[in-house]
Amino acid sequence: MTKNQPTLISDQLFKFKETLEKRGKYVKNEFQAYGLDLAKELDDWKNRSLYLRLAKNTPRDILEKARYFVKDQNPGTIKTPYKLFMWKLKELRKEKK
Repeated sequence: MTKNQPTLISDQLFKFKETLEKRGKYVKNEFQAYGLDLAKELDDWKNRSLYLRLAKNTPRDILEKARYFVKDQNPGTIKTPYKLFMWKLKELRKEKK
């Protein structure tokens, strides 16, 4: 598989299950695993509790839209992906109201 090809869903699910099993003794709910994965993906591990709270209280479709907005940016052009994520999340919440 080359770098330009998208990863298979089965590979992503395998990685997700593997990560969930590693954190099994700490993670009791699905939203906790999602919040920790989000913190890891955005390279903002020091604020992981924020992502846990967001994963618990914010509708998943809004979080996914903001997450994919950050992922769709050109790699290397964003210095702080977590700031872009929070900005997009704020914009999506405004849009919803």
